[in-house]
Amino acid sequence: MILVKGGKINTMEGRVLEGGYILAENGRIKEVGEGDAGRWEKRAGQVIDAAGLYVMPGFVDAHCHIGLFEDGIGFEGEDGNEMTDPVTPHLRAIDAINPMDKAFEEAVQGGVTTVVTGPGSANVLGGEFAAIKTVGGSVEDMVVKNPVAIKCAFGENPKRVYHDKKEAPMTRMATAALLREALLKAKRYMERVEREAKDNKIPELDVKMEALARVLKRELPLKAHAHRADDIMTALRIAREFDVDITIEHCTEGHRITEVLVREGRGVVVGPGLTSRSKYEMRDLTFKTPGILSAAGLDVAIMTDHPVVPIQYLPVCAALAVKEGMEEYKALQAITINAAKITGIEDRVGSLSAGKDADIAIFDGHPFGYTTKTRYVLVNGKIVVDN
Repeated sequence: MILVKGGKINTMEGRVLEGGYILAENGRIKEVGEGDAGRWEKRAGQVIDAAGLYVMPGFVDAHCHIGLFEDGIGFEGEDGNEMTDPVTPHLRAIDAINPMDKAFEEAVQGGVTTVVTGPGSANVLGGEFAAIKTVGGSVEDMVVKNPVAIKCAFGENPKRVYHDKKEAPMTRMATAALLREALLKAKRYMERVEREAKDNKIPELDVKMEALARVLKRELPLKAHAHRADDIMTALRIAREFDVDITIEHCTEGHRITEVLVREGRGVVVGPGLTSRSKYEMRDLTFKTPGILSAAGLDVAIMTDHPVVPIQYLPVCAALAVKEGMEEYKALQAITINAAKITGIEDRVGSLSAGKDADIAIFDGHPFGYTTKTRYVLVNGKIVVDN
């Protein structure tokens, strides 16, 4: 049993406790309370005195590629894009994540305790994303939920990759057509499997269609890479056509179609913001976007897209959104509870309440302060950073 006492505890569930306490046992939060924690102090195996410190749930990055594009390594450590086939929904992030990637160490030092990581955007369908902790000896030890979504991509990236190969998709039309084709095939595959099962036949296996069947059954959402407003609209159009769940990732021009996004009511994951306008579809890049969308009533998460922005700078990205007009509390939500909700892991992480994982980050100042340092980090109730 471990006790965190004192400090300013922001539960991210509407309560901010001045001088409260958090009790953790067997990796989970047992109790979050106000007042004196004396009745627990003698029973706790470890006590962290957080007086004068800021206590937060561990941060959640809703979209990155940590472990698949390893830090400080070239081709040997790049395993996020299988650029031999534009339709690869059956690929699994967990088969490529290297838990020994140094970036995990830097993530946890920055208070980032959960990441949603997966394939890049070279393919129309790239494969499965997974939600994992940033501490663990193996991927199996780190998994929070696997899979959480299947990645699809619109816009420049698939075009660029396959234009060089002189193969489809070389246009936005072909990107949309290939996605529709894959979903239609999956629909027919499901119908055939059901029909043949009634006739006691064993249907021929198609692993791509098996993966996409989970999308059509609404067991998994599509995680749609889309920067430009027209690409966002195409992603939403296809989601409506097939009645599937979808989240909009990057959403760089989301502020240009705010009313549409509000009407659709999908989760949006904005970023990376702390980077250059490296391609044409990012020409409207601004840290104003998350604030505009959240002010309109949308659930917004902020991402690093690591390694585009180093993972430990997730709270810096949120702070810069505040600088450009986002409400401070909503920016904190964007890297905690909103990130967890949008990716379907809010039952485990994203806030401090009884029953959730004991992932706690403790700072010597407000997390958005540029001189703030991490003092302690707990993951699954264990102290993994002690500064």
